[in-house]
Amino acid sequence: MNTTAATERPVRTGDALVSVRNVTMIYGGGTVALEDANLDIARGEFVSLIGPSGCGKTTLLRLLADLIEPSSGSISIGGKSPTEARRDRSYGYVFQAPTLMEWRTVMANVMLPLEVMGFAREERQKRAEAMLALVGLDKFADKYPWQLSGGMQQRVSIARALSFDPQLLYMDEPFGALDEITRENLNLELLRLWRETGKTVIFVTHSIPEAVFLSTRIVVMTPRPGKIETVIPVDLPQPRDFETRETPRFFEIATEVREALRKGHGYDVEV
Repeated sequence: MNTTAATERPVRTGDALVSVRNVTMIYGGGTVALEDANLDIARGEFVSLIGPSGCGKTTLLRLLADLIEPSSGSISIGGKSPTEARRDRSYGYVFQAPTLMEWRTVMANVMLPLEVMGFAREERQKRAEAMLALVGLDKFADKYPWQLSGGMQQRVSIARALSFDPQLLYMDEPFGALDEITRENLNLELLRLWRETGKTVIFVTHSIPEAVFLSTRIVVMTPRPGKIETVIPVDLPQPRDFETRETPRFFEIATEVREALRKGHGYDVEV
């Protein structure tokens, strides 16, 4: 996958894998979590959603995943409704916590969605082995989650989400609870996975450096009621490495994101 080309390509409505049109989400009691959101995401992009707590980032992700339904507006995923996309297994979801079953081995955890979907045992084994190799955990297949570090557990969670080969990967602050060194290493690993698999990734974060390092575009959101303040392209070259974070362009984009957050009066972000 040529990720540099993906970064530079303008996104037109006709190219969109994900299309969000005038979406508003109002929870019970009249709380407006998301208001009049419009967004197109092209196939192969890595798009981060950033903003203060309660701005609707996770709400938007849950709407895309058909975990909740919008109060108004429409969402299209590959020309399908979120419900159809879910039924067709078009996406994998990585939550804030690994949500692994402690009594199942790493291999058995990765195979779980394949079991639910009815894959034959041989195919389940083959896919799980391939995904564990992809995330660098093939030697830990027989371990249990409690025997792994937090970062390794999240890598198992990512392997599980990729096991059935979805088009999209939804990630809701998957590294937020990890220490900074582990988080930076996993950022690097995630970019490698993105390049190797060609998946479209939608990633929720509170961290400006994380968003800049990972993304092809950054969606900046305002405090409740959550609105999309602006969408910032990230033209840093690929592949990226630790030195990318020290370049002048990295700091320029981080400053642009920070100013957009301040414009929207949102300050609860990691700088």
